[in-house]
Amino acid sequence: MISAGTTAAAADDRRYVLSLGCPDSTGIVARISEFLSDLGGWIVEAAYHADPNSGWFFTRQAIRASSVDLSAYELRERFAEVAAELGPETEWTLHDSGTPKRIVLVVSKDGHCLHDLLGRAAQGELPAQITAVIGNHRDLEPVVRAHGIAFHHVPFPKAGTDPEARAAAFAEVRDLVDAHDPHAVVLARFMQVLPAELCEHWAGRAINIHHSFLPSFAGARPYHQAFARGVKLIGATCHYVTADLDAGPIIEQDVTRIDHTYTTRDMVRQGRDIEKLVLARGLRWHLEDRVLVHDHKTVVFS
Repeated sequence: MISAGTTAAAADDRRYVLSLGCPDSTGIVARISEFLSDLGGWIVEAAYHADPNSGWFFTRQAIRASSVDLSAYELRERFAEVAAELGPETEWTLHDSGTPKRIVLVVSKDGHCLHDLLGRAAQGELPAQITAVIGNHRDLEPVVRAHGIAFHHVPFPKAGTDPEARAAAFAEVRDLVDAHDPHAVVLARFMQVLPAELCEHWAGRAINIHHSFLPSFAGARPYHQAFARGVKLIGATCHYVTADLDAGPIIEQDVTRIDHTYTTRDMVRQGRDIEKLVLARGLRWHLEDRVLVHDHKTVVFS
């Protein structure tokens, strides 16, 4: 039985989250605050950043939804006038945390990131629902279906062997993903390079985990590259996908120390732990509208 107090607490947890970036000038914070105050908006979280190099201003505001007598749609309609006042270059979103977001995962054979995200979603740790998993192999299908999630198998020919078949496979993946209209398309060790048109189509939504601390050791077999260089730190990078291989805006990174006794297999094993944590953090921040992108760089209000 759910008590009235529990229901009230859940209602108070609901937020309208406003994320905004625009050319910096005086009065931006005052104008946004005035707008929210006039509506009775109760700000429970606020973050700001002014970048002196780009001249750009960023903010994220979380407003208690119960304090505003407007729907998210109505609030967007009202705030659009404020955004217009701040200038034509203003970029902004307003999301209702009470409306669950959707994630589609794209995988291959390596399952550590998939297992981690499935577990987090099952425990309610992600502010979203995993609605489908697409794989170019069937190895991970049983665990996906065990979680009650749809699995779609799309086989891919080896790179360079059949361009037309690969293009058809990517087209099928695109159709399957778009059918769910996801807020995030997560390449959870998919190990296939997305074509440029697909990167553009999913711009700002496609997220990759790279098993290296970028920009070092981009591309394939980064642990082997790192081993050959005798590195003392290995890491992982969560980033948005762009047409430039492993060079999209970085959301999150982390590292761990190793030494000369580590084999490549040791590095892969330890690196997997970092990959899972980095991807989970980066994905959560994306879903919570904490990541703002400008000029190929990110501001992350973590």
